[in-house]
Amino acid sequence: MEVDSTNFFQQLPVPDKFTEKNDKICNFVSKHNEIGNKVVLVTSGGTTVPLESRTVRYMDNFSQGTRGSASAENFLQHGYAVIFLYRNRSLEPYSRHFSRLNLLDMLEFANDNTSAQSIVVQQEYEDKVKTMLLKYKEVMKSGHLLFIDFTTLNEYLHLLRASALSLQQIGHSAMLYLAAAVSDFYIPKDQMPEHKIQSADGPLHVSLQLVPKLLGPLVKEWAPDAFVISFKLETDKNLLIKKAEEALKKYHHQLVIANVLETRKQAVVIVSKDSIQTISLSKEQLLQGIEIEEHIVTELISRHNKMMNEK
Repeated sequence: MEVDSTNFFQQLPVPDKFTEKNDKICNFVSKHNEIGNKVVLVTSGGTTVPLESRTVRYMDNFSQGTRGSASAENFLQHGYAVIFLYRNRSLEPYSRHFSRLNLLDMLEFANDNTSAQSIVVQQEYEDKVKTMLLKYKEVMKSGHLLFIDFTTLNEYLHLLRASALSLQQIGHSAMLYLAAAVSDFYIPKDQMPEHKIQSADGPLHVSLQLVPKLLGPLVKEWAPDAFVISFKLETDKNLLIKKAEEALKKYHHQLVIANVLETRKQAVVIVSKDSIQTISLSKEQLLQGIEIEEHIVTELISRHNKMMNEK
């Protein structure tokens, strides 16, 4: 179904701080356009769908932003400027390496003196903290990384469109890496109760509407010259290639990265209109802590460069 994106967005309330975030995105893209840098929009994490206007309850998904945050690091390592459009409190580049640790367990008083004015990183974490801190400070100082957060589906869609429209100005130098886990369903504002739903009213019956597929307008209208990668997650491996090929045929973008839920950290399939390529890690590589995103990003950059050279 062809989406009238203008009408759809007119039904969505403009999020808080949208203008401020949009200005940051536009300024970031303009700066890197002047320098001649390639820019990638990396979307990461899941969207919430509020059940009430004054939200207490909402629907969510399991995404923590692992793929998006790891990929952003690799794009930065290859010299791309990165707009990191991420779910608030999901994993972020560099700090993600410490997400399973309690910050206070990593720190101690200097010389074991609780009266000391200085706090230091415990020795067992010192090298890793130093490595990640140096990388983080370097990309922030150079202005190569822009953090833009969202929580709700509404916020995400507005910011996705704003980012894509801003990237129009750099044409083929733009890449969109759409790794966020976006809800397929939502409750229109005019059908949403204002206040907290009361359990005393009995069982809850919720009517959800389908979110229009906005990949079509993104490719045709918002960023028509960009290199666009979407993701397809399935639980049935037999559907994987079929669904990816259907998406390419329908939306006419460059690539679909397809993966099965249980093996998403070990293997992916990169599907284009001309080829199917599997990228996988061995058990030994997984044990060594190698991340599949390193290989994914290297392949995508090669294909992006090829597209730019052909234009």
